[in-house]
Amino acid sequence: MLDLKFIRENVDLVKKALADRNLKIDLDGFVRIIDQRKKVLLELEELRAQKNKANDEISALLKEKKDAQAKIASMKAIAQNIDDLEAQLKELDPQIDKIILTIPNIPHESLPIGDASQNKVVRSWGECKKLDFKPLTHIELAQNLDIVDFNRATKITGSNWILYKGWGAKLERALINFMLDLHTRKHGYTEIFPPFLVNRASMTGTGQLPKLEEDMYRLKDDDLFLIPTAEVPVTNIFRDEVLKDEDLPVYYAAYTACFRREAGSYGKDTKGLIRVHQFDKVEMVKFVRPETSYDELEKLVHDAEEVLQLLGLSYRVLMLATQDLSFSAAKCYDLEAYAPGIDKWLEVSSCSNFGSFQARRANIKYRGKDKKLDFVHTLNGSGIALARTFVAILENYQQKDGSIIIPEALRPYLDGKERIPGP
Repeated sequence: MLDLKFIRENVDLVKKALADRNLKIDLDGFVRIIDQRKKVLLELEELRAQKNKANDEISALLKEKKDAQAKIASMKAIAQNIDDLEAQLKELDPQIDKIILTIPNIPHESLPIGDASQNKVVRSWGECKKLDFKPLTHIELAQNLDIVDFNRATKITGSNWILYKGWGAKLERALINFMLDLHTRKHGYTEIFPPFLVNRASMTGTGQLPKLEEDMYRLKDDDLFLIPTAEVPVTNIFRDEVLKDEDLPVYYAAYTACFRREAGSYGKDTKGLIRVHQFDKVEMVKFVRPETSYDELEKLVHDAEEVLQLLGLSYRVLMLATQDLSFSAAKCYDLEAYAPGIDKWLEVSSCSNFGSFQARRANIKYRGKDKKLDFVHTLNGSGIALARTFVAILENYQQKDGSIIIPEALRPYLDGKERIPGP
């Protein structure tokens, strides 16, 4: 979240950020509540000082066996005023807490302003594959090869859930292990295997709540949520903790299943593996010093890009415009892989810098070399997400006979096999 003092001193900047995101929040009304709270606090401090002084004076009068009734009456009046002001604070604080959690991060000045149509392609890698035959879609390929059973997944759970089988399950597992090995062995990340359920405080700390609660799966009898991404449990590892300067930066990589209701997106990309309620993902999370966070973002993007390069998948990197930016992010790059069967670019990774926004919500600080406390900057990125990467591999590596060539980087994880046999 944003700092109250920052908001009060930068009202025009925050208003511009809201306008750039196309959001309407009564910021002037919020500032009035902030000012009212500040006024009440100042009055409280003054009255508490008066009460302490009166207490000392009453004690002195009683010690000298003098009449203290007037002072006692005066102190009672002060105490009543203190009670009244504390009651006002109890009304103001929840209002501030509720509103502050709805105000998004400030977009970085380098971002294009506007909706998704303004997203900027900053670079691309590889050539979009041109097949010398009419390519099949991943749905046709998966059904022909019997590696994804869409119908039985629907029977077991419902629409837009996945049942991998045989080579499909092996390929999924190979992708996960390949990515974890790459990030931990080459890129310097420590592997984490976190819980797949988190509490409300964790979801609030990373910014999914309260804004996105309708998109989350929540347990009926416990206030716990199935994670939408490993970002949530991994970032919250250090919630309410103080890190040492010499321990920064911290790099974590985690595989988890991810669960999203996708509320409000019914009818959009609902066939096959493009938009599903459960998917696998390897996530990269960083805790860094503020002055290095944007350099760390660029390195994070390159770590995700290397996955796609080693898999031989053509992709492009987009800098997201202000209205396409997530609630908590200050800057975000999306990586999109090309899938020739459906002739679409598929988002397979989002890499974001949140600045101190998440750290302030989750109370994650570090003690610098000057011994002062400050909030860390947090970053995360998909490194990378399935099932869309699974789609891109099937569609890019399909052969005329219906078989699938296995990318070289994955062959050590699949007993050295070079292809998934055709039907």
